[in-house]
Amino acid sequence: MAFNDVSELLDECLSLPIRGRIYTVPAPEAAMGLRTQQLIALAAAAADGQAVTLDDELMSDDEESDFYERLLGSAFDDMVADGVKWPLVKHAAVTSMIWIAQNKDAAERYWNSGGDPSRMAPNREARRRSGGASSTRSQGSTSGTSTRTAPRHRARKRR
Repeated sequence: MAFNDVSELLDECLSLPIRGRIYTVPAPEAAMGLRTQQLIALAAAAADGQAVTLDDELMSDDEESDFYERLLGSAFDDMVADGVKWPLVKHAAVTSMIWIAQNKDAAERYWNSGGDPSRMAPNREARRRSGGASSTRSQGSTSGTSTRTAPRHRARKRR
């Protein structure tokens, strides 16, 4: 068995629809991909309450200012030329970060949620198919024992 050329197996772009147009985000170069994964890891650590610092080696001030532009590649220029508003550009950039750090499926879930984490959870039908939560109540104990309630004390009548 021989290895297939990986470029024939993996997509090297991400296609994002905005206002009826498809913007193609090319795969980043290795160094940009590595920086993106490191930033995602730092964000996850910060979300878990860990103290994190962004050192200059990971991202210089110049790189930070044009990170989304570099991340989106030619799609950024196309979005700017088409007058795409910043929230949509930002959503495309974060979706691209997820694609780079995880995979296309995770990026698609994020994109389709509009960035709302509560909308990324699988719907009820998906949970049922995956063996998730059930509405069937569990049977109570059948051991034959029961808890006894404390005896009630009668109030004494005062004479």
